[in-house]
Amino acid sequence: MKVIIGMGHPKDVHLWKNVIRVLEEHGHEVRIVAWDKDVTLDLLDIYGFKYEILGKSCKSIYKKAYRLLISELISLKVVSSFKADLFLGREPCLTHVSKLVRKPHILFPDTEHASLSHWLTFPFSDIICTSTSYNKPINKKKHVTFNGYQELSYLHPNYYTPDPSILNELGLKENEKYIVLRFVAWEGSHDIGHHGMIGKKQFVECLEKYAKVYIISEGRIETELEKYRLKIMPEKVHDLLYYASLYLGEGATMATEAAILGTPSIYISSLAGKLGYLDELETQYEIVYSFKRSNDALTKAIQILEEKNTKILWEKKKERLFNEKADVVKYLVGYLESYS
Repeated sequence: MKVIIGMGHPKDVHLWKNVIRVLEEHGHEVRIVAWDKDVTLDLLDIYGFKYEILGKSCKSIYKKAYRLLISELISLKVVSSFKADLFLGREPCLTHVSKLVRKPHILFPDTEHASLSHWLTFPFSDIICTSTSYNKPINKKKHVTFNGYQELSYLHPNYYTPDPSILNELGLKENEKYIVLRFVAWEGSHDIGHHGMIGKKQFVECLEKYAKVYIISEGRIETELEKYRLKIMPEKVHDLLYYASLYLGEGATMATEAAILGTPSIYISSLAGKLGYLDELETQYEIVYSFKRSNDALTKAIQILEEKNTKILWEKKKERLFNEKADVVKYLVGYLESYS
């Protein structure tokens, strides 16, 4: 089987890296097309994957439309030589090209409010595969679900082992507390009209009374906060989250990753309550908290930091989650091979 996978976000690289390796071990061929966005290409290089570049991510909606057309032409060129049997991913260009060459496409959405992306992809995909936590209605004839989260495809203990050397790189002693703050750029089409943390300086001033503070930001931050910005190799971010005492930020993916790794996690966004996987992690497992109001989030953060043995408690919650959820890599490989 020949498979082509589209990647437009760093998370896509993580989602597919273990699936690709297993597919290739089983004798299947995989080709990757990817957008130059954030550290997506850096991660592909680090993990040794070859790929074709679709273009560079942009902010303007008009430029995005032009880029979509160009990416479709590039994808069509790749497909014409590769002769793919199956198309995977969230990239609109692949859903459209799959129809042109009359090959099946399987879509993997996880963001219920990404209306524009859904409009561009849902009608052209043959199968729409989501977590059982996904809470937006989907055509039942197309909808397939799995009992887990996309993040488990790379953070499940079957595939991830934390590397404590990150502590040495940060100059930290064992068990020394630190907090990770995450700010996003709010440039995605699904981010229009939304916002995250208000009063970032206040957050830092309050939180650093309890532990060292590190900031990971996609864009510019206040000059006074630059000294907290952490420059870290992209493949080491999960180690950073694993050993942290608390994650607090505007990024839903990283909030989920921190929680799955056993780190207390707080998500701050006007989008709180609109993502099924975060809602389930909060209500069913109580390992992440979502807030629209920044003051409420800060109050919860201080409460967590003042409690004793928090990491031990979260470790138990994490183990329960692993016991109840599927091995997503095994599920995806099994489903793809049976579908072909």
